[in-house]
Amino acid sequence: MSIQLEIVSPEKVVVSQKVDMAVLPGLEGDIAAMEGHVPMILLLRGGVIHLYEGDKITDSFFVESGFAEMQETKCTVLAKEVKKLDELSEETASKRLADLEESYKVASKGNDAERQRELIDEMQNARVMLELATSVKK
Repeated sequence: MSIQLEIVSPEKVVVSQKVDMAVLPGLEGDIAAMEGHVPMILLLRGGVIHLYEGDKITDSFFVESGFAEMQETKCTVLAKEVKKLDELSEETASKRLADLEESYKVASKGNDAERQRELIDEMQNARVMLELATSVKK
């Protein structure tokens, strides 16, 4: 019992394979995509997608927001950014977070609440990326 999983970034199809299950970082909590799942569209937060064969994780990817369409036999993930965990850089994540924090300081002086919310979401994603990059090195 497996599903066809596709993980797509703006640049390319990162994954296209059959898996027994994929655990996705949903905006309201993690959710498992597996055969027979009720069709739904799910907003994603920055986090990790784990791919399973049986009860073993075979691969893991960091995704920076996006959404997933789950169907009974297929799951398609469209994400702003996708990286294998071992490709994450602590230096890159730290710089991204610092840049976003500076942008937030500038935005908070104005009245653009929507931009401030976007920056808060992006800072959260950068924090997750930094945490993952740091933990992968250990």
